[in-house]
Amino acid sequence: MSSTEKPIRVLVAGLGNMGRSHALAYHNNPGFEIVGLVNRSTPTLDPALAGYEIHADFLTALAELKPDLCAICTYSDSHADYAVAAFEAGCDVFVEKPLATTVADAERVVSAAKVAGKKLVIGYILRHHPSWIRLIAEARKLGPPYVFRMNLNQQSSGPTWDVHKALMQTTPPIVDCGVHYVDVMCQITDAKPVEVRGMGLRLSDEIAPDMYNYGHLQVIFDDKSVGWYEAGWGPMISETAFFVKDVMSPRGSVSIVMDPNAKSDDIDTHTKTSVIRLHNAETGPDGRFIRPDEDMTMAGEPGHQQLCDFEQAYMLKAIREDIDLSRHIDDAVQSLRICLAADESARTGKPIYL
Repeated sequence: MSSTEKPIRVLVAGLGNMGRSHALAYHNNPGFEIVGLVNRSTPTLDPALAGYEIHADFLTALAELKPDLCAICTYSDSHADYAVAAFEAGCDVFVEKPLATTVADAERVVSAAKVAGKKLVIGYILRHHPSWIRLIAEARKLGPPYVFRMNLNQQSSGPTWDVHKALMQTTPPIVDCGVHYVDVMCQITDAKPVEVRGMGLRLSDEIAPDMYNYGHLQVIFDDKSVGWYEAGWGPMISETAFFVKDVMSPRGSVSIVMDPNAKSDDIDTHTKTSVIRLHNAETGPDGRFIRPDEDMTMAGEPGHQQLCDFEQAYMLKAIREDIDLSRHIDDAVQSLRICLAADESARTGKPIYL
């Protein structure tokens, strides 16, 4: 930030796991000035955030504090209304994923951003991770059609299960986490999704009768690529093969090989890649592989907080340098559309044609 540029005044709404991390990112970046935090209760915060006033109501704080930027890290059912209100107040917006709980609400947010002429960045944290950027690049080198095999199952108990139950008041696991990995699929193939199938099962009496805590989606693209994503939350979820990130094509495959000692409730496990394994399918006259598999060790990977720092540095850059975010926004809506179609399919038992 140059000496002539004033810090961007930011209001952070929602102080759960992601909200606290984003607030720390703003606190530690001289390009931002936190003018207030919003949470319905008074949570235990990092000492660095203890000096900021916590407001109980977002709309009241928005009107009184008049921030330049709103960071919306609340539960997903409030994302759209808060984002639209922020745009109407003349703010730029960072909003955690998923952008909304319906495609119509997501499109309403996008429209409000365009009318206001303000920036909208959605919290797709993997887009800022050097290892995932490399994984996508290596997969694209293979060329389509692709098979995408991805999951993130989380065995949770105690406070983590409480968080998952709260999230499932509005959003099933295949939507909440699914948007990340469906977004990865879309970045690799660039093809249009044409058909989505989903299934889900309620494995706990502690969640609403119409909610399921295990889900599976399948998506077919117009370049013949196919993909699946699986997500389950709760004390009954298996730790076996809880993390699969694998991309195959006729020319070979690229995969994340996890640390065998990793645990599914460790948030850094969800982004760290350990090793990216490249496999070339080419064989010689004897029918044997020409090249051995190549293991790329991803040393010095950023942790969860550093990735949030990267996200907010990008938010600052987008505002200061007037970055065109059209593709970023379109991709966010598309991945949400696919995951919501999978949820609809899970509930109706029918495939959804996009």
